[in-house]
Amino acid sequence: MNLDTYLAFMIREVDRSLDGFLPKEKTRPSTIHAAMRYCVFAGGKRLRPVFCLAAAEACGGDFSQALAPACAVELMHTYSLVHDDLPAMDDDDLRRGRPTCHKVYGEGMAVLCGDALLTEAFVVLAQTPATKRYGTKDYLSELAETGSSRKLIGGQVMDLEGEGKKQTKRELVRIHEAKTAALLTSSLRLGAMAANATPAKLEALTAFGQAVGLAFQVIDDILDVTQSTEVLGKTAGKDEAVEKSTYPSILGLEASRKEAAKLTKTAMDSLAPFGKKADRLRELAGHLLDRKY
Repeated sequence: MNLDTYLAFMIREVDRSLDGFLPKEKTRPSTIHAAMRYCVFAGGKRLRPVFCLAAAEACGGDFSQALAPACAVELMHTYSLVHDDLPAMDDDDLRRGRPTCHKVYGEGMAVLCGDALLTEAFVVLAQTPATKRYGTKDYLSELAETGSSRKLIGGQVMDLEGEGKKQTKRELVRIHEAKTAALLTSSLRLGAMAANATPAKLEALTAFGQAVGLAFQVIDDILDVTQSTEVLGKTAGKDEAVEKSTYPSILGLEASRKEAAKLTKTAMDSLAPFGKKADRLRELAGHLLDRKY
C-alpha cells in the first residue's frame, strides 16, 4: 500500500469507529450531539489517529488494537480546536473550511461541545483492551496528563499570554512542546501501549513524537504566512494579525524550513531501534514536512 492509499484506508477506519463511538445526532439533547458530530466530521486530516495506528503496527500489533485510543486522541484534538476558535481565545470564524462551531451553534453551545468531546475521549479510551504491560489506568493516565494544565492547556495559556510580546525561540519551543507535540507524542505512545510495546520502544516513539510534533508546528507556522485561507481551510495570517510569535517571525522563512527538516531528521533517527517496521512512520514524518495545508 502506498502512503496515499494507506492514509485513505486508515482515515476510513477511524471515521467508521468515531461514528460508532459518538452518540447519534438525534440522541437527546440533540443539539449538543449534532454540534459534536459537526466538529468531528468536518474533514480533519486525522494525522494523530493515523500516527497512533501506525505506532501499533510498528510495535508488532494490528492497527485494530489501537482504534479506541486513535479515536480518543482525535476527540481531544477536536475539543481543543473548538475552544481555541472561541472569541475569548483565538477568535476564528473558519475551521477545516467550514464555519467554526460557535458561529453555527453559538458560543455557549460551543463551550459545552468542547467539554463533551473531551469527556467522550476518556469514555472511548477506556474501551482499549488491556495488554500484558498496560491496562486502562495506564491509558487514561497517559491522555489525562497530555490534556492537563502542564501540557495541552498549559501550552494554550502560554500562547495566549505571549500575544503581542516578542519571544525567544526557546520560549516558542516550550509553548509548542506543550500545545502541539504533546498530543502527537501521546498518540504514538497510546498506539504502542495498545500493542504491548516494550519500554525501549515506547521511549523511542516518545523521542520521535516530540521531534516530529515540533516539525509539524514549524510547517504550520510557515503555511500560515505562505498559503491562502482557501487552501488552509482556516484564516491565513491570523498569527501575524494578533502579533503572535511564530517560527518565521523569529527565524525567518528559510531558516524555519531548515529547522523543520532538521527536526524531521531527528525524528527519523529516533526510529532506528525499529528497523524497517517503522518505515510507515518515516513516510508519515516526510509527509508532514512536505504538506501544503
